[in-house]
Amino acid sequence: MEYVMGIKGKGFAMVCTSATAVQQIITMKHDEDKILPLGTHTMVATSGEPGDRVQFSEFVAANARLYALRNKSKLSTKAIANFTRGELATALRKGPKSANLLVAGYDKGKGASLYFLDYLATLHSMNIAGYGYGSWFVLSMYDRMWHPDLTEAEALEMMRLGIEEVKNRLVVASPTYTVKIVDENGIRTIPL
Repeated sequence: MEYVMGIKGKGFAMVCTSATAVQQIITMKHDEDKILPLGTHTMVATSGEPGDRVQFSEFVAANARLYALRNKSKLSTKAIANFTRGELATALRKGPKSANLLVAGYDKGKGASLYFLDYLATLHSMNIAGYGYGSWFVLSMYDRMWHPDLTEAEALEMMRLGIEEVKNRLVVASPTYTVKIVDENGIRTIPL
């Protein structure tokens, strides 16, 4: 079962995904990175059907790079989220994509941001967000723990507690997870 969570803190955004790739009842691998960098300070965490999830996130990443090359300037996190929303809305009417995304980034002068996008092209700026069965257990806990001055250490502890809760509650919980953070220094992977 997929698990995707995101937290926006003071000057950073952190996302976590289950690292298990499954096909129906068969586990294919335990090291799938479902967090794709869209630039040096923007990333997208994805969930959904593997084909749509991978193809659509790579499509968004390629278009963000193409825009940067053509215009000699990078898209902001908000612009990438809105572009992605537009593409999901267009696909909804032609060939729907079974992909849910969290777009996280850091923009100089604006700070960190976290956007929630679902397969129906719903877009919201969020402080905490998530997808998957595990999020049903974890979102209420994160809502209670989140505050505007959240530090990286506090957010990492929230992620650890969320993963622990998912492992305790779900029979089919993933044994491995990937956590990445984006801040003024760029994107980096955080070991759990």
